[in-house]
Amino acid sequence: MLSKNVGSIDRILRIVVGLGLISLVFVGPQTPWGWIGVVPLLTAAISFCPLYTLIGIRTCPIGNK
Repeated sequence: MLSKNVGSIDRILRIVVGLGLISLVFVGPQTPWGWIGVVPLLTAAISFCPLYTLIGIRTCPIGNK
């Protein structure tokens, strides 16, 4: 099982950024690049970011696993 490394504020920011990017697919310049917003949404949903593991960052308190 993956231990959580994404904290609450980080999760909220990821959701906002993810939804903003996905909205570009429907409203803005309508390019497929907006679908990259799925990545921050998924990492927010599971509270785990593989990149954070690689570079040693943790925004989640140690007690939450």
